[in-house]
Amino acid sequence: MATILEQWRDMAYSPTANKGDLQRLWKAYFLKEKEIYEQLLSDPDTEVKGTVKELAEKYNIELMTMVGFLDGIDESLAIPNDIENMTEDTVVSLKFDKEKLYKNMVAAKADWLYGLPQWDEIFTPEKKDELYKEQKRAATFVRKEKKIGRNDPCPCGSGKKYKFCHGRNA
Repeated sequence: MATILEQWRDMAYSPTANKGDLQRLWKAYFLKEKEIYEQLLSDPDTEVKGTVKELAEKYNIELMTMVGFLDGIDESLAIPNDIENMTEDTVVSLKFDKEKLYKNMVAAKADWLYGLPQWDEIFTPEKKDELYKEQKRAATFVRKEKKIGRNDPCPCGSGKKYKFCHGRNA
């Protein structure tokens, strides 16, 4: 039997679902997600904890929407929940790492979340700008290997020029 996380992912990311149905699902999800974050960010130092079912009731959302929320916030938590094996009766925590959460919202291009006014009470404009830039740099950093020139020594250590050694067949 599929876990509730697998059920959520099958529903939310279904390749066979009607496109309009999926769009409606995500539109409704993003509205609920925003409402939950507005509440969480209003009191960021208080740990919200409960069973998946209790949290769904607390935020007045369907169980599957809560599962989706837990899936989305998991990488930003101080201690990740065991979402792969959770049931509706699993106790989960929403205690988040503020900087990680902000950066993950930036990485997800979720401007409706990292632009929430509640962030202004948590971080200064300078700190938000710094976190934004850190995340953007981390996401766009490309490392290129130095190209070996034909007349450079072969990296295999033979002492020959690359063109006469391993570069011969390149």
